[in-house]
Amino acid sequence: MRPVAVLVGLPGAGKSTVGRLMAELLRVGFRDTDEDIARAAGQSIAEIFAAHGEPRFRELERAAVRTALAEHDGVLALGGGAVLDPGTRELLAGGPVVHVDAEVHEVLGRGDRLTGRPLLTGDAATRLRELAARRAPLYREVAGATVPTLGRTATQVTRAALRALALVPTR
Repeated sequence: MRPVAVLVGLPGAGKSTVGRLMAELLRVGFRDTDEDIARAAGQSIAEIFAAHGEPRFRELERAAVRTALAEHDGVLALGGGAVLDPGTRELLAGGPVVHVDAEVHEVLGRGDRLTGRPLLTGDAATRLRELAARRAPLYREVAGATVPTLGRTATQVTRAALRALALVPTR
């Protein structure tokens, strides 16, 4: 695995925000596998789900994660469900992985971040609680560090993640 840091966590937890801040402070590139998938498919994640279903999206995600882990040497944010794949979890094992740990009620309070997330359509609160229950053990399995977001700004979460990985900002 080449990235200096990999961020995992629930949809809307702030992985991309924190990842961009980390990359800026470390003066490295930032990459988000959901953005990679959308760009390669020429469709948004929601459009991929609608047209092809979740199984096809997970295939695309698995490939995007493998490619990014092999190619990217900066900060990498994974989609919230990437850890569902056993092969992905195996690739992440022992790596510089941080679980950006947001509480469900906290994510729900960031309503704008939930727009366009196909797994959170309908009753977003119930769906997010279900996702959290299913995925939390998987995030803990792959992450060497967990950084809670509750009561913290994105900058504070970023600094905590850098400390957790013993990474020193260059600015």
